[in-house]
Amino acid sequence: MKYYEQLVDLGCFTHYDVKMLTGNNGAANSLIRSYKLKGLIERVRRDLYVTISFETKQPVPNRYAIASHVTPDAYVSHHSALEYHGIANQVYYEVYIASQSRFRTFEYDGITYNHVQSPFDVGVETKSSGVRVTDLERTVIDGINDFSKVGGIEELLRSIEMIPYLDSRKLLAYLNAYDKVFLYQKAGYILEHFKDALKLNDDFFTSCKGKVTESKRYLNGGVHGKSLILNKDWMLYVPENLHSITMKGVNYIGRVQS
Repeated sequence: MKYYEQLVDLGCFTHYDVKMLTGNNGAANSLIRSYKLKGLIERVRRDLYVTISFETKQPVPNRYAIASHVTPDAYVSHHSALEYHGIANQVYYEVYIASQSRFRTFEYDGITYNHVQSPFDVGVETKSSGVRVTDLERTVIDGINDFSKVGGIEELLRSIEMIPYLDSRKLLAYLNAYDKVFLYQKAGYILEHFKDALKLNDDFFTSCKGKVTESKRYLNGGVHGKSLILNKDWMLYVPENLHSITMKGVNYIGRVQS
């Protein structure tokens, strides 16, 4: 077990990493075969392995570290990023991984790892643990862009309610990176209701409103119904009772604009 401690330090590793430790392909192949038979390492997917702990018999890296190593440009996003930041209401048995490099959905240790096409690479933090994850501002904007990948609008609102502060400049930078009129509308509408709690400045909302057109849209995926009302500031049809989801937004969300 000459290299076990080094593999523990790596947590996640590839055949190339083992080759760098052992010095050549043959030695790397032999070590991988031997350590797999002894239960010291496990194969996650093609050319990705994890070290198994002596004490717990579980993988040394957690799901977020594993996700960050699936491809060279991989990072944790959407609901999985909410979980990592500790603001999700629920923990799912799946992980969203954004990357330019495509890969097929796979399962390991009871967790499903799903690919999300990365729209851009700004707003990604690398933690000391090796986890690559979207920062809070990018996570919120990603969630507003696609409610389905954050467990729905209610889950997102409850998560936002737990955030003490968001940087207005970062939020606007990520909106500009997406450059989607509908996203400016949705972000402005949703975040306006948490303006004081999140300490967002007026310039952010002015910039968002500057993108709004006369075209009316539906906030939540084109869902129609009698319970929807038109918010004229943001030209969005929104659920009339959306305010009941959170306490911080209770005085704002769903307010009718005259």
